[in-house]
Amino acid sequence: MKFKLIIVLTQDELTDKAIEAARAKGATGSTVITSARGEGLNPKKTFMGLTLAGQRDMVLFLVEEHHSREILETIAEACGFEETHGAGVAFMIDIEDAVGLTAQIRSIQEDISKEDL
Repeated sequence: MKFKLIIVLTQDELTDKAIEAARAKGATGSTVITSARGEGLNPKKTFMGLTLAGQRDMVLFLVEEHHSREILETIAEACGFEETHGAGVAFMIDIEDAVGLTAQIRSIQEDISKEDL
């Protein structure tokens, strides 16, 4: 089974939307890393050395390749990444190998079998 890692960098307020959207399309879990910092096209404004930007989260989804593109697109749509400047970004990378996913693999295989019916 092949996997992709979907990485979502988004505003704190959109984290739950991203997770719900991914789960609705077949993601079996996620990891959220809070207090991420980043800078887009325009540098962040500061006041006396303090950044005036809100908290951002990094959300990681290890998903089966079969569902990866649909999950990525659904996250982008649910969070408005293409419509709202600064809402966030999502991308995916190939995973060479992974361990510790026995329960998730079983669930994914059952879902794929149901789709084939």
